[in-house]
Amino acid sequence: MAKILAKNLSNKKAMLTDGSELGLATDVVMETQSGELLYLVVKPNPMVDISKFKTQDNYVLIPFEAVRAAKDYAIIDKKMVTGGDIE
Repeated sequence: MAKILAKNLSNKKAMLTDGSELGLATDVVMETQSGELLYLVVKPNPMVDISKFKTQDNYVLIPFEAVRAAKDYAIIDKKMVTGGDIE
């Protein structure tokens, strides 16, 4: 995967690889000691069923390894976030 800078993800629309829009990327969660990016925090669209995603305080936490690209949209691999990887 190409390098993705955290600052390039703020306020980007988050889209799943099936073309559905998940919501707006608002933040990232980072491991402070290593600097590893752990999660992309997304404010979901009201019409999105978030029951298959890991959530916290009405935000969706996307494992950072599921983020595939960040140009016009943050593209998220749907299989990685809904295929059993999320508790």
